[in-house]
Amino acid sequence: MGTVVSLRGADDETAEGVRAVFAGYDHRYSRYDPASVLSRVAAGSLRMTDTPEEVRDVYASALAWRDRTGGAFTPHRPDGTIDLSGIVKALAVRDAGAVLDAATSDWMLSAGGDVLVRGTHDGAPWRVGIVDPDRRDALADVVQLDAPRRAVATSGTAERGEHVWRRSVPTFAQVTVIADDIVTADVLATAVLAGDETDLARTTADGTVDVLAFGVDGRAWATPGPSRRPCSRMGG
Repeated sequence: MGTVVSLRGADDETAEGVRAVFAGYDHRYSRYDPASVLSRVAAGSLRMTDTPEEVRDVYASALAWRDRTGGAFTPHRPDGTIDLSGIVKALAVRDAGAVLDAATSDWMLSAGGDVLVRGTHDGAPWRVGIVDPDRRDALADVVQLDAPRRAVATSGTAERGEHVWRRSVPTFAQVTVIADDIVTADVLATAVLAGDETDLARTTADGTVDVLAFGVDGRAWATPGPSRRPCSRMGG
């Protein structure tokens, strides 16, 4: 997946189980491995209809998220090639979380901007720092993740450059979404980054997620709050 996975709160055996989950997703969906299922689909040597049912289910889920986000999130590259990178990392984190749940009640799992936690850390809520996109040595905010389970996903350009397929002139430089599950957080962070203020308003309209978004023009948006109005960059 081209990223680093870190884990707290698990013994060696459980960590091996987590590693196996990520290895399995990488084997099926990596665009870096020409032998992966998805690379073969992209190369035209394998039809999506002939892939394992699990792969087709992931593709169907990605299409459902595309519809839910009004096209801001998409499993298709601009040239039409199927690319599930926008959802499989979060799915791997979700499934690795199930492995951790079977072994312990307090843990944190982080994978390339996606963080999923359960329980507490030494009796206190888990806390995650959100890096300022303009100052990589400073935090824009610190998010408290209350038990029993919370997820945080950040999508931005500071670390990996323009890796999201924008559907409009860039509005956001970095977007963090906090939700009850990691797939929702990750997909919506990508969708808002790829879109504009209308997509941000759609994402936060029902109040089920919180968002911290930084604009390319220096503005910042933060929930909770009924107005969702732009505010000044914190600490900037």
